[in-house]
Amino acid sequence: MSSKRTVEKKSSIKNSVGRIIIFGLFVLAEIAVFVVLLIYLGNIFPPIDIAVRVLSVIVVLGINSRDHNGAFKLIWVIAILALPVPGLLFYVLNNFSSSKHKIKKRLAQVDLMVFSHLNYNDHLYEKMRAEDPARASNAKYLRNFNFPIYDGTDIKYYPVAYDCYKDQIEDIKKAKKFVYIEYHAIETKEAFEPLHEALKDRAAAGVDCRVLYDDVGSFTFISRQFVKLLESEGIKCNAFNPAYPVLSLFMNNRDHRKIMVVDGKVGYTGGYNIADEYFNMVSPYGHWKDNGIKLVGPAVQSLTAMFVEMWNFADLKTKADNMLMFEPVEIDPVPGAKGYCVPYCDSPLDNEPTGENVYLNMINNAQDYCWFMTPYLVLSDELARALQIASKRGVDVRIMTPGIPDKKFTYHVTRSYYNMLVTSGVQIFEYTPGFNHAKTCICDDKCAVVGTINLDFRSLYHHFENAVYMFKTDCIADIKDDFVNSFEECRNVTEKYSRSPNVVVRFLKSILRLWAPLL
Repeated sequence: MSSKRTVEKKSSIKNSVGRIIIFGLFVLAEIAVFVVLLIYLGNIFPPIDIAVRVLSVIVVLGINSRDHNGAFKLIWVIAILALPVPGLLFYVLNNFSSSKHKIKKRLAQVDLMVFSHLNYNDHLYEKMRAEDPARASNAKYLRNFNFPIYDGTDIKYYPVAYDCYKDQIEDIKKAKKFVYIEYHAIETKEAFEPLHEALKDRAAAGVDCRVLYDDVGSFTFISRQFVKLLESEGIKCNAFNPAYPVLSLFMNNRDHRKIMVVDGKVGYTGGYNIADEYFNMVSPYGHWKDNGIKLVGPAVQSLTAMFVEMWNFADLKTKADNMLMFEPVEIDPVPGAKGYCVPYCDSPLDNEPTGENVYLNMINNAQDYCWFMTPYLVLSDELARALQIASKRGVDVRIMTPGIPDKKFTYHVTRSYYNMLVTSGVQIFEYTPGFNHAKTCICDDKCAVVGTINLDFRSLYHHFENAVYMFKTDCIADIKDDFVNSFEECRNVTEKYSRSPNVVVRFLKSILRLWAPLL
């Protein structure tokens, strides 16, 4: 793999939004047909129009009574009252469609089949609680959703994604039983080649090699021909939630996880995908800052289970007896490995914002400092308030965002949150070399999270995500060092945004944040 860096125009690097324009046009056309038909019927038959308006009021009252995030309530209320016909159409599709009910039922069945085989190690919670009740409460919360606590697991932190990727390839070469790979985006260019070669070699040796990718995330990166090539080489390949030009709000729920597991004994996760820009082989947004972690030991079992969950869920037509079976592997604790960890994942289908709640628990329990790296800062009211309160009670709260954005509109929305945060004492750092894509949180030298979960609505409410919660592991010191070193490369924009903006700017910011749940 070449380490040579090239500079490309930003337009040469396609993103997920641009790739689905054609699908969006088809879907919009379908919506237009429904809307025009209903409006036409309302005009020629007034009782239909009256019924729609009465139903809109009833639905709005129902929305207000539901236990949902306030931002989602607001945008649904505005949409339904301002545009009753399309607003009601979208709301019904999002909340009451039979297809979505079937999808939820399917995931629940898969989860029961997979996660019931894990060893939950409940005795470790009591040990952890004796050391730090506040941090143990986060592990207890995750245990309630079938994510076990582990000790005896060695965790290595990589502040540079490329270094993590190189170790991944070397571990694949040692695989004897299976290699499971799951990424949001896989680009079949230079970065992928050494991974492809390693997989092809292991598949030829009889190792069970599987690649799962998100169909939207990899829409223009992976062709049908490439999938056929992998299959011909003995590498099983599956696309999550294939994009079809039909009206389905499940299309908005993407697999944003990044997981690789070798033999159930070695596992990787982190912020990066398998594409050239993540390793600075091309630089459309300046220097790309990303990270990863490697797990060796019992905790890898949970990463394996997460992959099996999504592999089986990806093909909605597969019968239970033909699904990939999850068989836990006995893994001895790594001698000298300190602390505890909880690999966990989040689903948009279970009505539990697990990723957000883990962050909230960390912020609320922070005593000295709480630092974040995130590419996008599009906050719920709960997260914004928690960050503000933590800062007001003396916690050193810092957030590192990109200096060069990959999506300009989202970047403007990100900056719209700066003023409300810095006036409460939160410090904002922008990564001046380029684009920060890492998703990391650290608190008090005691606990940390590394994974795929951004501080935005898309990660916290719309995507399938994963991360690892760590307590008193050796790598936490390395994570802190990465933060300290990265802050040195940032510009501190806290003072710049400490002054209250004028009325026009405040109005524009409020408009931007109104659409935050959709970003």
